Amino acid sequence: MITLYTFGPAFGLPDASPFVIKAEMLLKLAGLPYQTSRGNLRRAPKGKLPYLDDMGRIVADSTMIRWHIEKTYHVDFDEGLSPAERGVAWAVEKLLEDNLYWAVARVRWLDEGNFDRGPALFFKSVPVPLRGLVTRLVKRKIRQMLWAQGLGRHSDEDAAAMAIQGVTSIASILGDKPYLMGDRPCGADATLFAFAASLLCPMFETPIRTAAASHPNLQAYLARMRAQFYPEFVGSGVFAPMDAAPAGRPEAVASAQNSL
Repeated sequence: MITLYTFGPAFGLPDASPFVIKAEMLLKLAGLPYQTSRGNLRRAPKGKLPYLDDMGRIVADSTMIRWHIEKTYHVDFDEGLSPAERGVAWAVEKLLEDNLYWAVARVRWLDEGNFDRGPALFFKSVPVPLRGLVTRLVKRKIRQMLWAQGLGRHSDEDAAAMAIQGVTSIASILGDKPYLMGDRPCGADATLFAFAASLLCPMFETPIRTAAASHPNLQAYLARMRAQFYPEFVGSGVFAPMDAAPAGRPEAVASAQNSL
């Protein structure tokens, strides 16, 4: 049995991290039996989640998990796609993971209202006398990471404009197709579904969410995918009522780059 190590439900989503949702979606798309378990970042091979244990073989990182599934179980997630279509699908994945991810992280962690509604829950396990200090240290780390990545060097308005352009581009590629690249899901749909759920999460007030919500095809896509792959969440907002923050020791909050 494959075990996928996760953060656990949060923000009304199946997991706090879109990368965990992506990995679980890949397992669903492949039709593989699996179970989930709350992960411990101290034990995680790369210090982040998700990772999986496939009968003793440990695989970390959602992309490495995809490649493991493809190689081990002879699954071609992009079967039927032309080389050009495979390239577009991969480019959409990287736009979501390496650009939009950071834009959403910025507005969730550094906007005080959004922080209080969401990421602040990660710090409940920190003793009250230390909570303020730990929160400030983690926020500082987030700012440093955003600066190093580059998005933190822009104004709020410019960073939002870049993210909105990315959302518009993805909506345009999706068009009126049921899945990203056509009539059947491909590997990138695991990523698009995970990030569409995150982008459209109603508990956060951001210009990026407003932009995503302005595209009916993105909302319809999320609803279709949710009904097909997470039927237990249908009819409960974006996913489900707000669950508890991911369980874990205080050091888990230091892995902010792994959950939006």
